[in-house]
Parts: sequence; C-alpha cells; structure tokens
Amino acid sequence: MTVLDLTHFIESDMPVYPGTEGPVIQTATTIAGQGFAEKRIAMYSHTGTHMDAPGHILPGAPTLDRMPPGLFVGRGIILDLYTRETGRVIKGSDLEPWMRAAAAADFALFRFGWDRFWGSSEYFDGYPVLSPEAAEVLAGSGLNGIGIDCISVDEVGSVDFTVHKIFFRAGKVIVENLTGLSPLIGKNFTFICLPLKLRDADGSPVRAAAMVSD
Repeated sequence: MTVLDLTHFIESDMPVYPGTEGPVIQTATTIAGQGFAEKRIAMYSHTGTHMDAPGHILPGAPTLDRMPPGLFVGRGIILDLYTRETGRVIKGSDLEPWMRAAAAADFALFRFGWDRFWGSSEYFDGYPVLSPEAAEVLAGSGLNGIGIDCISVDEVGSVDFTVHKIFFRAGKVIVENLTGLSPLIGKNFTFICLPLKLRDADGSPVRAAAMVSD
C-alpha cells in the first residue's frame, strides 16, 4: 500500500485567505538551551490544507468536534477537471462522467491543477468554482464531503458563500487547499482528512492523505 500526502506545509510565509493573518511559528525551546525542542504556533482555524464544518457559516450547525471521526475517512474519487474544457464555472453537466462513481464514494476531490500556483498571487484569482447547480448535484449525493486544490469553493470576496451553504445545509464537510491529486486519477483509494479535536471547531487544519493499494 502507498500513502500519498495531499497537504501543503504550514509555515510562516504561506498563502492564507485574503484578510486573515498568516501563522506565527516561533521557537519556544531548543535542545541546546532547554534540552528539548518545542514551537509556539498561533494560526487561524482555516489555515493551509483544512476542513470546513457546517458550523463555519450556518448558525447552530454541527462543528467538527460533534461529528464522528468515521466521517473523515472514506473512499475517494478524483474529478479531473484540469484536462477538460469546462470553463471556469463548473456546471452540473460537467460532473456527469463521474456521477456513477460518486454514488459509491465518500469524498469527491476536484483536481483543477490550481495547486501549481501555490505561493503566487495567481492562486487567489480566477480559480475554478462550482456553480450552485453543480453544488446541488453533489450535495444531494451520499458523499461525506468534497475537496478542492483551490483556496475556496466560493469566489474570494464572496459575501453570500452560496456554494459553502449548499454543502453545509446537506451536512457535508469541505476540504480546501489540497495538493498533489494527479497521481490519484483513475485509482482506487481511501481518503483521510482528520481534523484537530478542537472544541467548537468551525474548521481545522488537516493532514490530508490517500491510501492507494499497490
């Protein structure tokens, strides 16, 4: 079995959603000074490769700590939109080649190839987004959630968060800022995205990974 890491590094100069603060990572102790090494880390709950809970936006909706851990592990499929002429806004009809596979999956991961812009200003501008129609199609499925290799499922600067709300009202989670999805195209794999066990967790960084049978 091969385990592929689908997670960006958390580091001080990493990209973050416009308007939020980047993480502060400081050396708290050192082996030379105190006999052991530790870091002090301060960051927003939606930093880096992370998971959004319905409680991120919907009042009274579940937070990650109120969800069973089994919802964060399951069969994944890759929707490879990088090589298809779909346009920037993904329509419901664009999902048709994968809907049969999605019906048997727990997570649908969109490979837009946008992680190639990680660390540049292009990462925040012009990335693909789902139309409300496409979001409704997936939200009506048996998926636990979806994942993308972009900063958000809605446009940066959105005030309505329409796509987020469609998935959250259906009880789905959203994983954003994935990377390295290409090797999973056409493969059978288990997707793992365990969040930190934070109380009242509107979101959390995750160590996203895929387990692929050899």
